[in-house]
Formats: sequence, C-alpha cells, structure tokens
Amino acid sequence: MTDAGSSEGEQNRRKPRYELMDKAELEALTVSAIHEHRRLLAADEVVYEEWIRASEDPSTGSSVLQALQDEHLARQRRSEAQQEELSDMLDALGFVPDVPLEDDAS
Repeated sequence: MTDAGSSEGEQNRRKPRYELMDKAELEALTVSAIHEHRRLLAADEVVYEEWIRASEDPSTGSSVLQALQDEHLARQRRSEAQQEELSDMLDALGFVPDVPLEDDAS
C-alpha cells in the first residue's frame, strides 16, 4: 500500500506543472511529445529486432546478446517514463490533439 501512495504523491507533484500551462502551449508540447514517442518506439523496435535476430544466430556471442538485451530493457524503461509524462500532458490537456504523421507535417 505504501508504494501506491508514493506513486500517487509523485503524480500529484507532476500534474500541476501541465495544468497551469496555457492550453495552446500545452497542446503544442503534447504534439511534440507524441512525435518523440513515435520516434522512440521506432528506434526501440530496431533494437528489439536486432536482439531477436542475434538470439537466433548461434554464432552470436553471449556478451553481444547481453548488451542487446540490456539496451532493449533500458529502452523499455525510458519509453515507460516518457509514456507516463505524455499521459500527464494528455490528462491536463483533456483531449488527444490531432497529430499528423511527421511526413505530413513538413
């Protein structure tokens, strides 16, 4: 139960920063964060696929496999933290903004 309480306390400390922002500024920041999240997911997928390929190759050394696994797990943790931050932004904004694909934005 203590963990849940400290998690709630942490969330309450983060949210006001977004709730006090101008909605237009928060929307732009949220769109930027969504683009960043998409880039992170794409990069994470490349690392994951390389780890899987290496795992299936019997000539791949255990140190290489361990390094790829460690990188994959570190990326998962960073992605989770970024997702929580994005969720806080969306909660404060109150809606999911339209986010064009980055190719469409240029």
